[in-house]
Amino acid sequence: MIVVIIMRKTECVTLPTQLAAAEEIHDYLIDQLNLALRRPGMYGGEVALRVLVDQLLFVERRPEEWAELVQAWEVRGLWTPIGPSGAFQDVFPKQVGCYEVASVYAEFAQRRGWLKPDRVLTGEEYESLTGRVRRWAAVDRTWADVTAEFGSPCVLFGGNNPLYGKTLGYLSEDPQQPMVVFHLWNGSEPGAEPWPPKHAQPLLLAVRFGGGSFRGSLTFTPEGDRRRPTIEDPRLPQ
Repeated sequence: MIVVIIMRKTECVTLPTQLAAAEEIHDYLIDQLNLALRRPGMYGGEVALRVLVDQLLFVERRPEEWAELVQAWEVRGLWTPIGPSGAFQDVFPKQVGCYEVASVYAEFAQRRGWLKPDRVLTGEEYESLTGRVRRWAAVDRTWADVTAEFGSPCVLFGGNNPLYGKTLGYLSEDPQQPMVVFHLWNGSEPGAEPWPPKHAQPLLLAVRFGGGSFRGSLTFTPEGDRRRPTIEDPRLPQ
């Protein structure tokens, strides 16, 4: 038996398309992160936000900052086995779209210089907001009440449709100042048809700001207190 071995020459082919420069990749990822923060449900929720943050830290050669971020979230009570979303599950009714969690990632993006807000508050405006917002939230409010009192948000996490929950972020011109976050919910009462929701405007559940513990940063409205999950009903239906 004769075995014939055929040798083939391997050639390297250079593709005509050039890769994007590092700066272009960096700018593209920042743009994608800002889009995903505003519409997290369309981009895959918290998983998409985590991937984009991880990619940006890699491009900036600071991958160790993810572990540092998780550690800081753990200290504040914001990190759970399923990420920050687990912390919100214990205090808010179920929401579709991951708006509340997007605001947590946005706070990190703000400190890294990645966040592109629609506007920022002056130092005087920010002091006025933080000085009175906890007292202001002592009564029930709606989305329209928030914007009438404090103006349009610097970042809207979620769409403009009032039939859906959303989160409003207000930022100082100083990126080291914590974001003031308004968490709004819209949905149905327990046992009712899930759609359409009962309320014409999303209801304010809580205002969140400060660098301390997650629970300590929350100021609940009376409506927010009424809708907090209990041991018997850990997650209220949407």
